[in-house]
Amino acid sequence: MNSLAKQSYILTLPLSTEKWQEDVLFKRLEIARNIYNACLGELMKRYKRFKQDKVYRHWIQQPKSKERNQVLRELNKEYGLNEYAIHTFVKPMQHHFKKNIDSFTAQKIATRSWLTFEKYLYGTAKKFLFKILGDMNSVEGKTNTSGIRFKNNKLYWNGLDIPVLVKDKDIYAQLSLMDKVKYCRIVRKFIRGENRYFVQLVLDGVPPKKVERETGKLKHHRSTGTVGIDIGTQTIAVVSEGEAKLLELASNINTMERKKRLLQRKLDRQRRANNPHKYNDDGTIKRTNDKWIISKNYLKTKGLLAEINRKIADVRKQDHNKMANWILTLGDDIKVETMNYKGLQKRTKETTVNEKTGRINRKKRYGKSLLNKAPSMLLTILDNKLKYADNKLKKIDTFKVKASQFNHFSGDYVKKTVSEWWNNLNGTKIQRDLYSAFLIMNVKDNLCEINTKRCNEYWEAFKTSHDREIDRLRDFERTIASMGV
Repeated sequence: MNSLAKQSYILTLPLSTEKWQEDVLFKRLEIARNIYNACLGELMKRYKRFKQDKVYRHWIQQPKSKERNQVLRELNKEYGLNEYAIHTFVKPMQHHFKKNIDSFTAQKIATRSWLTFEKYLYGTAKKFLFKILGDMNSVEGKTNTSGIRFKNNKLYWNGLDIPVLVKDKDIYAQLSLMDKVKYCRIVRKFIRGENRYFVQLVLDGVPPKKVERETGKLKHHRSTGTVGIDIGTQTIAVVSEGEAKLLELASNINTMERKKRLLQRKLDRQRRANNPHKYNDDGTIKRTNDKWIISKNYLKTKGLLAEINRKIADVRKQDHNKMANWILTLGDDIKVETMNYKGLQKRTKETTVNEKTGRINRKKRYGKSLLNKAPSMLLTILDNKLKYADNKLKKIDTFKVKASQFNHFSGDYVKKTVSEWWNNLNGTKIQRDLYSAFLIMNVKDNLCEINTKRCNEYWEAFKTSHDREIDRLRDFERTIASMGV
């Protein structure tokens, strides 16, 4: 069966709300938050009783087997630790709030709480958090025929009738609305100091192709060909049959990151000035139950920080979409080396000392870079865009290919330190990330071996593109140290 039949995409449109409608939406989001927290609390109670069961305590100590898994599954069902059991739990609660929350929306809230708890249950997450006041910013339905629904450019939900703003010149939105709406989601965003409400329509099919209004031509012309990607924490190397680029990820957020740091420092100074009783002499926080004193200026700074964080998230996503569209103009057979981003976020276990200063080195690794640049998000966006064309992002076997160590001329594997940015190949200096992307481009269809014959075939073209890119980077005003240029 064609995978395109199961595809869906999201169209976000602003709601033209009146003040009383915003108050109703705020109230309903708070009810949804309380339902969510109640479901989480109930799941935790059931889990505590589940862990005290003698049968569970016996089987959890046994070696993994099909019999063990079957017994634990039955116990989960017996104690109501599954999605459908929590749907049953939420039913009387929804009936109490039926004037505000419909049954489908309540079920989706219960499912959301289960998905959160499931990560904790199976050890994917170490803990979970209950949502505080104002922290529930979205609710969604299950179909477009009942509960939250969109019809004739209006959003309907339990007595609410809110116009949806669709611009006449927005051709993309007009074309998208021709597709079937699967279900709707109401989203609240805090923008420039005030709450604004949007509807997200989950549409059936694939998004329409964007065209230039003046010429009527496609904005992003896709081509065929093989592309290799070597993605890092802050940079990305992209190599195709006729192009080689080493670029910084989400470069447009750099100036906003500086503003964010300044606001964070200001917030910390205000917090300390307002609460001297909460800090020890060495600056650490006292472990007491005394209340924090919050000033109006502190809240103002906090709002500015929230706004800059929102802008950073929007700009980062926009940059990633532009990058993905550009990569797709190079080819449709895209290969990438997988990375363990969770491992890169963790602190190092080994304690080391700096030889020059004699001080202990920081144990932090790449958490900040991954937070700012979000390389995994770019790969997800790229994979989704490929799926719309009935294709997918190919992930090579990192441990078998070892692109950062391989020399296609000699066939040898040579380990390199993190600070080595250049390869010496037959007397020629080649930037490490670009060379890795070149090798990834030439990985065989089994995604486990490098095709050295193909490497030799495209070597001269790659060398020309590589030298041109290095000259561009050396003329560039600002480059990242990890580029080694």
